[in-house]
Amino acid sequence: MSAKEIDAARPVKRRAMPPLSAEGQAGLDAYATVLRTTTDASAVTVRNYLSDLRQFMAWAEGEWASGQEDVIAFTPARLTTPLLTRYRSYLQHTRQLRLASVNRALVSIKRYSAWLVSAGRITRDPAAPVKLIPETPRAPRQLEDSEEEALLAAVAAHGSARDQVLITLLLHTGLRAREVCALRRRDVTLGKRSGILRVYGKRNKYREVPLNATARAALASCLAQAGDAEAPLFPSEKTGTALTARGLGYLVAKYAALAQVADLSPHDLRHRFGYRMAARTPLHRLAQIMGHDSLDTTMLYIKGTARDLQNEVEKIAWE
Repeated sequence: MSAKEIDAARPVKRRAMPPLSAEGQAGLDAYATVLRTTTDASAVTVRNYLSDLRQFMAWAEGEWASGQEDVIAFTPARLTTPLLTRYRSYLQHTRQLRLASVNRALVSIKRYSAWLVSAGRITRDPAAPVKLIPETPRAPRQLEDSEEEALLAAVAAHGSARDQVLITLLLHTGLRAREVCALRRRDVTLGKRSGILRVYGKRNKYREVPLNATARAALASCLAQAGDAEAPLFPSEKTGTALTARGLGYLVAKYAALAQVADLSPHDLRHRFGYRMAARTPLHRLAQIMGHDSLDTTMLYIKGTARDLQNEVEKIAWE
């Protein structure tokens, strides 16, 4: 989990600044100095790391104090694998935090533990064997037929020719927003019964995306106007330079609002393509078309929704 992912995770439900022993606080302060002076982590990330670590230290000291008269301070030497697995269970089952919040806390502790080893304060990393809790990927949003029809009607009624081609292409190629915006006129090859887009996707990975009759017809109208081969296929109407992914997101949101379709993004149109193709296309071919590195990603398009599963179990109902 990266620092950005940690920042994005929902904050752990914390008690306000739990108290620590003097020795525990001194150890936390020493680590704070390291984070602020030797890493490029943002101020928000550092604050999250330290807050997660304070919560853990305070919990550990509280656990050790149970039934004891004297305070047992948190020290690096007392950090053990069983202690960490107990804390993971505490966050997940006692506190009942979201998995993202539990994993963020564990990552913060793992970073601290790794630093202790590198600084020579402990000889082995007790956090290394502790696994994060795997999160089951949720199926992407499925755009309903009626929502797609309303979106297309809104674009036809209110959109420019460029915007109509854009929406059509997203629905019939499954391209990512940045891939669509990066297209140049030379990237399109159209024939009478076939066509391709030359696309550079994530990590500049090249693939060729086939075009069906609907996409070919839309692009033929777009390419009918004279233009330089190196020119953007979808230029901004304001600047003439290539439309940005942010600009494309704005356009989709505008037409979605007109169509009264809530919270629609270009990626939802990519998902629409994925779902429709998965119903009739072998997954390994769909993965190639969509530029997926793993079939696990493509498999999400055949994962049943709650409504799908409800419909299946209803088939054996006695009533």
